[in-house]
Amino acid sequence: MVKRVAIVGAGVSGLASIKCCLEEGLEPTCFERSSDLGGLWRFTEHVEEGRASLYKSVVSNSSREMSCYPDFPFPEDYPNFVPNSLFLEYLKLYSTQFNLQRCIYFNTKVCSITKRPDFAVSGQWEVVTVTNGKQNSAIFDAVMVCTGFLTNPHLPLDSFPGILTFKGEYFHSRQYKHPDIFKDKRVLVVGMGNSGTDIAVEASHLAKKVFLSTTGGAWVISRVFDSGYPWDMIFMTRFQNMLRNLLPTPIVSWLISKKMNSWFNHVNYGVAPEDRTQLREPVLNDELPGRIITGKVFIKPSIKEVKENSVVFNNTPKEEPIDIIVFATGYTFAFPFLDESVVKVEDGQASLYKYIFPAHLPKPTLAVIGLIKPLGSMVPTGETQARWVVQVLKGATTLPPPSVMMEEVNERKKNKHSGFGLCYCKALQTDYITYIDDLLTSINAKPDLRAMLLTDPRLALSIFFGPCTPYHFRLTGPGKWEGARKAILTQWDRTVKVTKTRTIQESPSSFETLLKLFSFLALLIAVFLIFL
Repeated sequence: MVKRVAIVGAGVSGLASIKCCLEEGLEPTCFERSSDLGGLWRFTEHVEEGRASLYKSVVSNSSREMSCYPDFPFPEDYPNFVPNSLFLEYLKLYSTQFNLQRCIYFNTKVCSITKRPDFAVSGQWEVVTVTNGKQNSAIFDAVMVCTGFLTNPHLPLDSFPGILTFKGEYFHSRQYKHPDIFKDKRVLVVGMGNSGTDIAVEASHLAKKVFLSTTGGAWVISRVFDSGYPWDMIFMTRFQNMLRNLLPTPIVSWLISKKMNSWFNHVNYGVAPEDRTQLREPVLNDELPGRIITGKVFIKPSIKEVKENSVVFNNTPKEEPIDIIVFATGYTFAFPFLDESVVKVEDGQASLYKYIFPAHLPKPTLAVIGLIKPLGSMVPTGETQARWVVQVLKGATTLPPPSVMMEEVNERKKNKHSGFGLCYCKALQTDYITYIDDLLTSINAKPDLRAMLLTDPRLALSIFFGPCTPYHFRLTGPGKWEGARKAILTQWDRTVKVTKTRTIQESPSSFETLLKLFSFLALLIAVFLIFL
């Protein structure tokens, strides 16, 4: 029987894994190679080996209500999008609330995790660690790997002819901390993901000139969405997700395109994605269009050649003088402490059932948490994964035979799209709500909306039509949180509270009242058609 669990990493997913183990009576031991918890969200002035690195100005891309742990809301005075320093403070509050730090060994590097000789029977692992130069070894019944995928920078210099002759400075975005280095420089940022766009915008406030080079383009959206609400609270609802998955992909892609272009025409700004059928993570940036229209950032195609002091872009013969190149070209991931026979990384993914369990192992006692790219927040995703894993380790939830799991993994790797809904065709991408609901269903924790519509219609309507906040995931099942219902019904109040710092008296409108009445009637009809 599984009792002792080793957890690698004390970041967002590692902390959730410790808590999930404790609440189900397991004995977790967490190994963290750095001096403190927080993982990605702990800013340091210098890059630390084996740990994700962020720049000083990082703010969460998911809103507060959508990116909290399912049974631990953010403090009500936090902004809707949380700066990294406050996010770290929140993680420490979480750790303190559930007394997690007693399970963490800091400054401890995991060197190897190997199967015991009797693994086929016991499922046990030997974990070798090093603390302050001293090596230790211990036996565990199970292992949860929570190291993330933002530690190994991908820097494909071979793809940029002439880069070795460049006399200026170049580095990966992982090394970036502050914009001061760009003062009065001509800067080129390569890669239009969230980091690349953030860095280009920051540089544009100090640099002489800034270019942002992109091969495929991207949809750019603001954190401030319809009526000023956070983007994900509007976009990520069960109702909208159901509609998207029912519609053919070309129609969904057209609707997404129309919505994205309602802020600004992406074609006119040179940033529109070339492939609009495959979903790529949108870029969250509130300033980019403004920096482009004022001539502070120039969008360019891919690089044709790098010269000693300049760069030539494809389809543009003019050489552009450049002093600094920042490669925001993403990350690869690996598990150096695991043998390839346990987890093998190929083409940016691993053979993991539900993105968690190595499908070929005879005993499901090793799990990888957080190795996934949902459209939603990683905090509730990792927590739900950990909760599901603990139920598997306890024997409360049973996995299919290895052959069945491998078949599902191989089918997923083929990236065959159904032709409906959003097209998640990149490695590790998945539908957030569908994925979470799948895990919750297997541990009897998914809310039953049909039954709830009869017993608690107000809550059922909030869950179906409102934002898919993490509180949904702890409403029922093992680890049920008694405060979930109240948190769901008051989520909009908390969202408005932090922005409405000046009260304005609004005069009631009879037209508005009539409109609300008709809207309510339409809602009732929609519910009747959907549920009955």
